[in-house]
Amino acid sequence: MMMNTLTTSFIRRLREHDEAAWFELWEVFGPVLRAQLSKWGKGRIGVETVRDLTQETLAALSNSIDRYDPSRGARFSTWLLSIAKHALGDEIDRRMALKRGGGVKPAELDERFMGQSAVVEADDAYQRNIFEAKVYAAIRKTESEADFIQFQVYRMRIFDGAVGKDVAEQLGISEPTVSRNVQRVRDVLRRRLSQVVSTYSFTDEEESEAEQAGLGGDDSMFDEALAEIYHRQSQLVLDDEAAASEL
Repeated sequence: MMMNTLTTSFIRRLREHDEAAWFELWEVFGPVLRAQLSKWGKGRIGVETVRDLTQETLAALSNSIDRYDPSRGARFSTWLLSIAKHALGDEIDRRMALKRGGGVKPAELDERFMGQSAVVEADDAYQRNIFEAKVYAAIRKTESEADFIQFQVYRMRIFDGAVGKDVAEQLGISEPTVSRNVQRVRDVLRRRLSQVVSTYSFTDEEESEAEQAGLGGDDSMFDEALAEIYHRQSQLVLDDEAAASEL
């Protein structure tokens, strides 16, 4: 797959140490990585360590992303997982060495993590969460850009499942206006979704995920699929925020 301009532009920003680009990674994929690291840690590592390892993972990705070659191995999501597994392994090795009274030199992150042999087995739940993190980012981006009332109409009608008549009464607008606002926001969501997925997709397989998830179909299928993803990711983010509040 030839990388598109959105992907190459993002890679360039990371290579140039653009802090905003790094923060995008933290915002979009941080909750998913922390959930995976906590799952791997099985209670052996605390919330603060999980956040530190997430930061190390994304920093390592930022420093090596320009060398990533999708033709040599895994998709973006499994490459990211390999780096996270490496970071966690270093932490566990360090702790074991300290128990023995010695030290341990961290293994270097190199092209081993860009080849097929380094691919960590990624289960369906993780792959789904990575994709849905992209979708959630597109929703949040749309919300920040859209007219407030228009997005609230879409939220109430699609995410909350309210009928058009009730939305119209609560917001003091007509039912036809509700329908028009839903369509306007949906159109923006489709465009933003395409942009976000393209930015973080390095393989054809990743590019096709939206359509496979029902987000390339008719409007009703799109709305239904988007609402399900929104609610799942909202809960994942809430769980992540709750864990952070323990610090």
